[in-house]
Amino acid sequence: MTKYLISFDEGTMVFPMADLPAVAEATHRVLRAAKAAGVWVFGGGLLEPSTGALVDTDGTVHDPATRPGKETFIGGFAIVDVATRDDALHWAARFAESCRCQQEVREFLDDPES
Repeated sequence: MTKYLISFDEGTMVFPMADLPAVAEATHRVLRAAKAAGVWVFGGGLLEPSTGALVDTDGTVHDPATRPGKETFIGGFAIVDVATRDDALHWAARFAESCRCQQEVREFLDDPES
């Protein structure tokens, strides 16, 4: 099995706020299906980038809004553990439909230490 990150950029979930409960329920249905299928590892939505921090190699902490050249941030993600890339794409398609936004799929490097 291989782990994949399925994520979307903040700001790509564009729909009327009145639709939020329906979007949340649709997404939770996909999440529950992934759990039932035994492929769900972990996931969730992220708070606004302004609530985070950037930490330099020397430990200096910066406001993420000062990061040059960074225009998009991860808004949410799911980590799935599946047999094939096609399986990961299948789950990404289900999340894209439920979240009403495009999803990025990336394979984790195989690192025996992690």
